[in-house]
Amino acid sequence: MSLETARKAMASWDLESASLRLVAQRENTVYQVTIEDGTNYALRLHRPGYQTPAALRSELQWMEALLEGGLEVPTPIPTTENLLLIAIDEYQIDLLSWLSGKPMGASGEALQLQNRRETFRSLGQIMARVHSISDGWSRPQEFERVSWGREGLVGENPVWGKFWENPHLSSAQRKLFGDIRSEAIEELRNVEETLDYGLIHADLVRENILISERGLQLIDFDDSGFGFRLFEIATTLLRNTGEADSDELQAALINGYRSIRPIDTAHLPLFMMLRALSYVGWIVPRMTEPGSDVRLRRFINTAENLVRQYREANTRNSSTA
Repeated sequence: MSLETARKAMASWDLESASLRLVAQRENTVYQVTIEDGTNYALRLHRPGYQTPAALRSELQWMEALLEGGLEVPTPIPTTENLLLIAIDEYQIDLLSWLSGKPMGASGEALQLQNRRETFRSLGQIMARVHSISDGWSRPQEFERVSWGREGLVGENPVWGKFWENPHLSSAQRKLFGDIRSEAIEELRNVEETLDYGLIHADLVRENILISERGLQLIDFDDSGFGFRLFEIATTLLRNTGEADSDELQAALINGYRSIRPIDTAHLPLFMMLRALSYVGWIVPRMTEPGSDVRLRRFINTAENLVRQYREANTRNSSTA
């Protein structure tokens, strides 16, 4: 069905003769579009019901602002009628330029990367530029994106679901996650006014960071929205917890960030834990996907370990205060 819809959509860009190749079918269905001169595009059929049309248009407008700021992100391609987003069948559809870089790595696999610290320092600088450009951008009045604030992380209806109610948790894990949620709500109430907050990509994992000859490129803004800048940093660093040089990579990323704009990382462990917990909620409606059982175990184990580390650190800090 999606292929038939994709072929219908091609007419809106006058690309009926282009070839289509399915490259992703998870959150969105994505086709690589290739025209006769070899130019490639990404045609995205957005998952029905996940984002509103207004939110999708806002995503594309923000990407245009980042492009104007000099960052390497996909370029939204307007239709022949100058529309950035169209609706066909049950899908909202857009077309983006195809970036030539290769993913920095894959989640759940060891990081195979040369110039590791230099790459993470560059990534920190690009994160800071994303945030600075966003803070200086005058958003359209109708701009709409999700919020990764306190409510979006640990409120009654978090963006990625109620992690403390994951049906695959043991009774002990359910209690642990429920208790830490209450603690996190209180902690965020105490510190949120002091934290840097604004537009974030919110999903800068290895697959969404491309390495090209021109430098790093960022893709997949599907979960972007308003959030704590420490949550942005934690999202990237969480995938490095199994790396032998994770501390060095963290230092390189933060130093790169601070070379562009300041960031207080005192509460980074809180956001590392919250990011890990969010995946425990995210996986619940995706348990029918291939490999979901492996991801589920990894997400729960990672979250449980970080919760215990966070509590142990708080206990040590309290005893030395």
